[in-house]
Amino acid sequence: MSAGPGPLDNGRLRARVLAGEATLGTFIGTASPVTAEVCAAAGFDWLLLDLEHGAGGEEQIRDLVPAAGSYGVPTVVRVEAAERIRIGRALDCGAAGIMLPRLNSAAEVNAALAHLRYPPAGDRGVATYNRACRFGLDPGALDRADHETLCVVQIESASAVAAADDIAAIDGVDVLFVGPRDLSHDLGVPGDISAPAYIEALDAVLAAARRHGKACGMLVPDGAAAAARLAQGWSFLAIGSDSTLLAATIRTELGRARTPSS
Repeated sequence: MSAGPGPLDNGRLRARVLAGEATLGTFIGTASPVTAEVCAAAGFDWLLLDLEHGAGGEEQIRDLVPAAGSYGVPTVVRVEAAERIRIGRALDCGAAGIMLPRLNSAAEVNAALAHLRYPPAGDRGVATYNRACRFGLDPGALDRADHETLCVVQIESASAVAAADDIAAIDGVDVLFVGPRDLSHDLGVPGDISAPAYIEALDAVLAAARRHGKACGMLVPDGAAAAARLAQGWSFLAIGSDSTLLAATIRTELGRARTPSS
């Protein structure tokens, strides 16, 4: 039986990324399916459920995937660690892709990639009674999964920047994604995105991605910053998070309300 309608992405996000299309998403740190639904309804191309720094755990994948999927928006999951069980559980719950944090070498990325793929290509556990296989109604999903799952590798350290070319060359790595805060801290310029060392690192990552035909992304604070990065060739951009966007909007509107009219 072929895949039918439902909350699953069925590889559409990966196909867009591989085709070179620019996409915009946001991080979901509150772990709220309602907030995720609001973000999906507002028009993001994808959402990223953050299990590394966010407020929730794996149980939130269960509710977030269908909430966002009801608007045709896929959910990528940033796992808290590149462990087989963590990655497998997220994918079984219907994640369209996995973001892998804190990897510093091609060897570490290759080891993690094995967890995204079923045997014989990898070591992902095989089961069909989950959402990824439409609860047993679509066992053919097992044959498609290796080609439909998006893999986003974070570049968050000087070591990862140095290895960016080797990482981008790996078959199955789809996106190199810079974590600005982690990278700037590791480079010794915490939060200073104008520092020469930071700018040189960004240029190196973007160049590595381009050489190997991979997408390059990062977290940016707002739409203006996203537009500027798109113009530079970055194509997988997260605009803030649900909580930061909400907080910024509240502060702006309160400021307007408390400013005496002339």
